[in-house]
Amino acid sequence: MHRINKFLDFDKNKEVFYNNLYLNDEKIVVKMPIHLNGNGYGIHENNGNGVKLDAFDLTKYTYLVSYD
Repeated sequence: MHRINKFLDFDKNKEVFYNNLYLNDEKIVVKMPIHLNGNGYGIHENNGNGVKLDAFDLTKYTYLVSYD
């Protein structure tokens, strides 16, 4: 069974929060940007800030919070 961790992080250069799904066995993260607006929150428009897949080692980085 694949282990998945969920966590939030913040890119200070782009000023974007990300909701992340980390696939432990594959060491891949799915980064889904979120933004706040007057109506709540949502996914960024596809302007280069869309969903990303990256090779990632969770043990080497600091993140805001993990959640279930």
